[in-house]
Formats: sequence, C-alpha cells, structure tokens
Amino acid sequence: MLRGRAVTLRPATVADVPVLAAIRADPEVRRWWRGGDDLADSVRADLADDDLHVYAVEHDGRVIGAIQWYAEADPDYRHASLDVFLDPSVRGEGLGGDAIRTLARHLIDEYGHHRFTIDPAAANSAAIRAYAKVGFRPVGIMRRYERGADGRWHDALLMDLLAEDLAD
Repeated sequence: MLRGRAVTLRPATVADVPVLAAIRADPEVRRWWRGGDDLADSVRADLADDDLHVYAVEHDGRVIGAIQWYAEADPDYRHASLDVFLDPSVRGEGLGGDAIRTLARHLIDEYGHHRFTIDPAAANSAAIRAYAKVGFRPVGIMRRYERGADGRWHDALLMDLLAEDLAD
C-alpha cells in the first residue's frame, strides 16, 4: 500500500477488473487506452503479465483508475516506464500527478530507479501538461508510433523524468 497526499496505490486484483474495465470503457479514456472488444479481458491480461506491476488508484475509498510500471531489464539501460489512466470525473484535481509522484518516489526509494519514461499520444495535451507538472520533460516525437482505433498510425511524445527532477 503506497500513500500519496490524496491517493492510495495498492496492487490491483481480479476484484478490480470490473471497475477498471468500466473506466477504460469511458470514451475519454478509451480514446487513449483502447484494448480490444473485451476490456475486462484486457485488464485481466495486464494483471497476469509478470513484467507489469499494476496498482489500483484509490481516492476517498473508491477506485478511480490504475497506474502501472515495468522495468527495463538491461542494467546498462535501467529505467522504469509508467502508464496511468483515471476516471474522467476526477480530472483536474491533481490526483494523477499525486499517483505518479507516489509511485515514482516508491521506485526511487525501494528499487533505486533514477529515470522514468512515459509515452502519451502526441495529441493528448492534457496528459502531457499533467506529466510536465510532475517534472517529466519532452524527449522527442516518436513518429507513427501507435496504431489508433481508426487504423491509422499516430505519433507519441516520449517524456522522461530523472529522480532529482521529481516535483513535490
């Protein structure tokens, strides 16, 4: 259990699948977090992935989203990559930033990570602004990085954060 200023992060379980799938089904979330026709199955697949660490994000006693990370295994390129999604009803409250800071601090203190990456869609300006508030900086555009639900390739923005740049 990881406690932030306003959120609590705990390992997600199969009991969280229905609420996480429902959040991912919201059109504002699904636009960026697709996942096939069966979102519950997609969430279960993430939970079953041994290389992925998925936490439920809780606020005021309810699950409002998820944050996940995985580590680059090569010690010469060691870093952690993060992804997060939240229920649109809680956007603008700083909860995503709190979740990212909480997880990053844990990964620094417990695992010795010194660098983090995140790769939002280049068109996802709200996410990019939120990540910048935490201390992430743009590295560059990854052209035609991800196939969208429309079948076309879309750009993403690679951002990184060094431990010493983590904003409190």
